[in-house]
Amino acid sequence: MREIGTMIAQARKFLVVVDKTAECRVAVRFAARRAQHTGGRVSLLCVAPTVDFQQWKGVEEIMTDEAHQAAEALIYEAAKTINELVGITPELLIEHGEAAKCLLELIRRDKDISILVLASGTAKEGPGPLVSLFAATVQPIPVTIVPGDLTDEEVDELA
Repeated sequence: MREIGTMIAQARKFLVVVDKTAECRVAVRFAARRAQHTGGRVSLLCVAPTVDFQQWKGVEEIMTDEAHQAAEALIYEAAKTINELVGITPELLIEHGEAAKCLLELIRRDKDISILVLASGTAKEGPGPLVSLFAATVQPIPVTIVPGDLTDEEVDELA
């Protein structure tokens, strides 16, 4: 924490949603570089989808466990990238449910989050569901939307 006058300012916390998309790599790198350049922190959120298989509880538990393990693998890989790139150990958060709902709840719950970093999708379907949601509604924190097709060099120069 830094003291500024009579106020105490905490390092910026950049939040990135980790998923299987190609553009996620761009958002992770951008947040890492911004945190590096501003003395900030990085939080990674990965949402494991919930499974509703009420007829066979054992199958539901296995599928939930597999979804959690897949989320862990994704988030650990992103954390490794950040640590190797800029030497920051990010905060890791795994939630279960629908991505947009989990993200909005986390932003409401964690007042330290300063900026949400998303990368836009590059497919013809559009920028992606989270980018569309956050671009269309008023949010309690700033949202940085990075073009999802940037090269590593372009991200480093931009951040």
